[in-house]
Amino acid sequence: MTVLRSYVNGAWTHPADDGRPVLDAVTGEEVARVSSAGIDLGAALGYGRRTGGPALRELTFHQRAALLKSLGQLLREHRPELYALSARTGATLGDAKFDVDGGIGVLLSYASKARRELPNDTVLAEGAVEPIGKGGHFAGQHILTPLHGVAVQINAFNFPVWGPLEKFAPAFIAGVPSLIKPATQTAYLTVRLAELMAESGLLPPGSLQLVCGSAGDLLDHLTEQDLVSFTGSAATAQLLRTHPSIVRKAVRFNAEADSLNCSVLGPDATPDTPEFDLYVRQLVTEMTVKAGQKCTAIRRVLVPGTLAGQVADAVSERLAGVVVGNPADPATRMGALASLGQREEVRGSVRKLLSAGRLVFGDPSRVRVEAADDERGAFLSPLLLSCDDPGRPEPHEVEAFGPVATIIGYAGTGEAVNLAARGLGSLAGSVVTADPEFAREVVLGLAPWHGRLLVLDSEDAAESTGHGSPLPVLVHGGPGRAGGGEELGGIRGVLHHLQRTAVQASPRVLAAVTGRWVPGAPRNDDGVHPFRKSLAELRPGDAVVAGPRQVTLEDIEHFAEFTGDTFYAHMDEAAAAANPLFGGRVAHGYLVVAFAAGLFVQPDPGPVLANYGLENLRFLTPVHPGDELTVTLTCKQITPREDADYGEVRWDADVTNQEGTSVAKYDVLTLVSRQ
Repeated sequence: MTVLRSYVNGAWTHPADDGRPVLDAVTGEEVARVSSAGIDLGAALGYGRRTGGPALRELTFHQRAALLKSLGQLLREHRPELYALSARTGATLGDAKFDVDGGIGVLLSYASKARRELPNDTVLAEGAVEPIGKGGHFAGQHILTPLHGVAVQINAFNFPVWGPLEKFAPAFIAGVPSLIKPATQTAYLTVRLAELMAESGLLPPGSLQLVCGSAGDLLDHLTEQDLVSFTGSAATAQLLRTHPSIVRKAVRFNAEADSLNCSVLGPDATPDTPEFDLYVRQLVTEMTVKAGQKCTAIRRVLVPGTLAGQVADAVSERLAGVVVGNPADPATRMGALASLGQREEVRGSVRKLLSAGRLVFGDPSRVRVEAADDERGAFLSPLLLSCDDPGRPEPHEVEAFGPVATIIGYAGTGEAVNLAARGLGSLAGSVVTADPEFAREVVLGLAPWHGRLLVLDSEDAAESTGHGSPLPVLVHGGPGRAGGGEELGGIRGVLHHLQRTAVQASPRVLAAVTGRWVPGAPRNDDGVHPFRKSLAELRPGDAVVAGPRQVTLEDIEHFAEFTGDTFYAHMDEAAAAANPLFGGRVAHGYLVVAFAAGLFVQPDPGPVLANYGLENLRFLTPVHPGDELTVTLTCKQITPREDADYGEVRWDADVTNQEGTSVAKYDVLTLVSRQ
């Protein structure tokens, strides 16, 4: 007998009792016992705040990203072990890969996005500086900093690896420690995951904790700086959301709950089209992967009423080829549900659904099982139902969390949208059609009720990740019944763990707070061209003023001939004079940028390795023949790369004419050597 340990206060801790047994979903044998008895949950949260938070906040976004990448690479080496353990949850090898590889992929994705989109700093400046005072001496800037609490995650049984990692990754990047509370039924797999993470030596002390068993009084110890993320039933989400500590202290709460997801087949997708076959294949996949135990699985099959029978026949034919049995058997296509109790819950939900419909395929009371005992294992046949009356409430209200879906016919596009909305909020939906106008109408109709929508057709099918696959770069969550929250979503997931604060101050102070130069802050022109400075020497505010250079008519005509850009504003005096924006011939905008580069560039080999682009380019005032250009180039932001001997430098370029009026503004991006 193995009693699962919890990882709190920097050590693995045994519970005070033997706990409750957890059984193998396939064989019915006892796998482990789970309990949180004797675990001081308040102390665990205190340790996370006191030890984990400060350790993480000392690191920059990029340093945290590097650790997350290394952790993902380490976990990759242990995938076979995690796959094998997943089989005891009833998962096939394909199911295990969906869970394990998906979770590791989240770590690597967040590591990559953080390096690309966040600064190598501990504070994130958001958006542009907002001028407040007329004289330019008073401005506002939004900054984001890590909350000084713990990200508590309470997870469901169906994804014991992906579930914890998809919540851990954005919290870690943000600099907030995590406390994982896994679902009891599959906690043994999450424990092994946590052991690998803790033993890696990569994570700062206190940044990861794990509590197995009951959550007990965990929520009673929450503070205003903590966060809670929950995946599970809508009923439990409601209880947690209204917990006195969460309500009284305005604790950030994110829920991913029940979801009666739908898939809409377009009227154009008749049986002789590739879209019809794509629809059938996708539905069977969604019904059988993880034995339908996915919060994103298709529950409502919305098809044109005239095609309902043909869809039922095609899906039934494919389901007949699905082998249900022991995940260890290579022939098995669908494994067991997570537990015998879960199977009974699904059967109870199916009985409610059958009060409004009929069974098209499968039998909820019996199933042919290969290489396993159908009495001891939590096996269930895939079940396809049909509801002839789309107005009945049961298909839109009852979720059978297993390999169960209900066909519902619709009479027109409007009814399809209205039926989808009766789910009262879903995580994911899909539309299968080759008709872009139908797709537009349905997508815009479904969007307010869905967190994510897939439009599937023969063009994107080969690259599509499928109806039910959450992606780290896209929002995972949904409105209403689906919980009202968002998980993942790229950097959006990171921002959830940060506090947004509006800072009002002088430009000089804003530059000091954010670590980047802002317009109005002092510039430093010490006589050394900033292109001669390495990252070790360069500072935000270092600047050079170059010019003036007069723009002649010959310059404009030569540029037009050289580039082929003979737009009338540059070449036709009468036409240009008739344009109220120009009042005569003007220089090309890119000629202005080119001349500016010629003015500010220091040509000798040195720390600047390359120019790799411009951003935020705006042409503000026309440049006429005879105007004189001056450029002020200021070091705006420095971003060292953790894994290279160079970094990125963002420069503010302001090109002005002889009257001091800005004619062009933009950011110049360069790569600069560390030394």
